[in-house]
Amino acid sequence: MAPNAVKNADGANAYTELMDPQRTWYNNRRLSRLIILNAWIVLLEIQTSTASGYDGSMMNGLQSLPQWESYFNFPTRGKLGLLGAIQNIGSLAGYPFTPYLCDGIGRKPTVFIGALLMVIATAIQTAAQSVGMFIGARFLVGFGLTFAASASPMLIAELSYPKYRAPLTSTYNSLWHLGSIVAAWSTFGSFKIQSTWAWRIPSVLQAAPSVVQVFLIWFVPESPRYLVRKGKEAQALRTLAYYHADGDEMDPLVRYEFEEIKAAMDFDRTVSANVGWKAFLSSKGNLKRARIIIAIAFFSQWSGNGLASYYLNKVLSDIGITNPTTQLLLNGILSIWSLICALTASSTVERFGRRVLFISSACLMTVCFTMQTVCFARFTITGDNNAAHGVIAFIFLYSAAYNLAFSPLIVTYALEILPYNIRAKGFNIFNITISVALVFNQYVNPIALAALSWKYYVVYCVWLVCECIFLYFYLVETKNHTLEETATIFDGEDAREKIVGTAATHAGMAAKGVEDQGEEEKGSTEFVEIA
Repeated sequence: MAPNAVKNADGANAYTELMDPQRTWYNNRRLSRLIILNAWIVLLEIQTSTASGYDGSMMNGLQSLPQWESYFNFPTRGKLGLLGAIQNIGSLAGYPFTPYLCDGIGRKPTVFIGALLMVIATAIQTAAQSVGMFIGARFLVGFGLTFAASASPMLIAELSYPKYRAPLTSTYNSLWHLGSIVAAWSTFGSFKIQSTWAWRIPSVLQAAPSVVQVFLIWFVPESPRYLVRKGKEAQALRTLAYYHADGDEMDPLVRYEFEEIKAAMDFDRTVSANVGWKAFLSSKGNLKRARIIIAIAFFSQWSGNGLASYYLNKVLSDIGITNPTTQLLLNGILSIWSLICALTASSTVERFGRRVLFISSACLMTVCFTMQTVCFARFTITGDNNAAHGVIAFIFLYSAAYNLAFSPLIVTYALEILPYNIRAKGFNIFNITISVALVFNQYVNPIALAALSWKYYVVYCVWLVCECIFLYFYLVETKNHTLEETATIFDGEDAREKIVGTAATHAGMAAKGVEDQGEEEKGSTEFVEIA
């Protein structure tokens, strides 16, 4: 059965013929195991991605609270930019350590460390007595979030049942909007409190996901790929079998997964010397990977989305909507709309493929953002209220376009094109790029908006066209490929023979061994009966 998997590698996922068509998350022989696995994955998704989304939306909402503005002496321009950017500066400080923790002590302990730091940071943030204390706490928020947000998506991708890996990993980043929704409506709900608790309550609620994660992360299984890398092959095989095949270690799917993981690691370690930071310069395949992950990371933050994500209140004020209640209400509705769009797109990633979604998203963003710029300019020049309403409409349409690919796919795509031995380091490069882009955006955007108004939008219009061109020429399709199979796309035919071929051969031999053993047992039983 396993050798057939190789035949499918170019078209469908190599696991396709090995997966039991009757085994779905709601219908398998031992229903509880796959449900439990998916429950742990949902925990990782909600607790980590939601915490990240909560922070961005909370800062957006706090800027509309007079209680927060007056307490911190009405921050503007540079100080406001620092308040927005400091969380990502904290993230940058954590990135040098994350790949070594993820690969050294494991994905689970790294998530725990990040969650614990987040709990401490939000406690300090809630108790802040000065703008300096608030900034310091937000730095620590970013520092802690780095560890959890680096390890969680890798653990999700490496644990998931093959059939659900892409949708589940795509859902991870999409749930950023769930945190955004909770934060937006928390600030809306606390708006009427006439004390500092108007902003302290949303701040303390930010700790909730991390508190849950601190206590529950220890029940989540460790990544089988990490276990294989550390020489714990028996434990890795048990984990795969328990969650992917109802405990059957000789299941064809489990044997193929296990052998493919081992073959991929052997190839990376002994054939291509695909280890360490120098690996990103050691081959054309890795250079392609680095170029793509850096590009999509920049695109995810430099597409104009940072204006509505972090400074929506400033944008609304510029088009004449200055009522704090209206601003908070629009922020909350936009968060719900974005979540719906992102989750819908997450369910289609294996149907339409990565290239179609990315290119369609970039083209639609270009159109919507250009129209948003036109409406903004018209309002500024003529004061036409209809143009202001047009800006709001195109903000919502732009959000739908952005969430077609850039919310669900950037993490999924970055992880699946990186082989295990450089996955933590490559994902670290991806996250560093995002943080650098965010620091620039969050610090520069309020200054540029105050100085240039609608003219600043033109910069993003031009940049979006450049994104469309890059994605068309350089993005590689990875639809229906396993994590290990993508090496055959970037590293050539040698990788295909070493990884896919070796895995199929070893899995086939294992399956044949079970059949032979079964025949021997059968013969032995018959002899006893005859005797």
